[in-house]
Amino acid sequence: MTAAAFAAALDRAQRTASPIARLDAGEVIGLGTAYAAQHALVARRVARGERVTGVKLGFTSRAKAAQMGVDDVIIGTLTDAMRVADGGAFDPRAAIHPRVEPEVAYLLGADLDDASDAEPDPALAIVAVAPALEVIDSRYRDFRFSLDDVVADNASAAAYAIGPWRTPAEAGPLDNRAVRLELSGRLAQAGSTAAILGDPARALGAARRLAREHGFALRAGTVLLAGAATAAVPLPQHGLVEATIAGLGRVSFRVEPVGAAERQEDAS
Repeated sequence: MTAAAFAAALDRAQRTASPIARLDAGEVIGLGTAYAAQHALVARRVARGERVTGVKLGFTSRAKAAQMGVDDVIIGTLTDAMRVADGGAFDPRAAIHPRVEPEVAYLLGADLDDASDAEPDPALAIVAVAPALEVIDSRYRDFRFSLDDVVADNASAAAYAIGPWRTPAEAGPLDNRAVRLELSGRLAQAGSTAAILGDPARALGAARRLAREHGFALRAGTVLLAGAATAAVPLPQHGLVEATIAGLGRVSFRVEPVGAAERQEDAS
């Protein structure tokens, strides 16, 4: 199969919330083809009127990377259609087997597309930081995939919510902040921002390197989801999802159906 064919299959799976078999079953795709498939997949969404809003990193936890047998992070694309307002609603029927995880979100204040080999200075490149929630949803059956599979599947990106933005000066260092993920008031996961590359600020350099290697744009105004601070947990069919990062703030969304008719129209 070609990258375009992979993209078509994944796009159909996402729009109909129907899982598919792994793409690389019986063959090696390779990261080059996998990222080409991801770009083709996002191009389909843009052609339908969506707007790219940012990027996300995956496998930023050493434990998760070891579990998957990988030694590098991956990058995916965020669009405005994935954005859930803080305190808003996410429709679980739009996903196959969604999971949720707490993250740190950065807002870029400068373009990071230059050819310089110098590491970007977070103090200059980041204009705001916020607590975030990301919904991941593999389009593959049983949430089982290879590295190439998940890259082609846009790093399992499904939805995200961002809490109130704060300036880096207000937020202070985020290298070891306590993180809580709650489902309807009950603690589901507790962890630390240190799980994100040892310090979530390192996500900036990782994103810039991956963007240059695989053809992504990091422009001023881009949102960067730095990675998960805890293990992802299955998203319930209803209830309130909340993430709190000590000293930074809180973000939440409700899980509830928001209109089957709208979803059917979007998938037509």
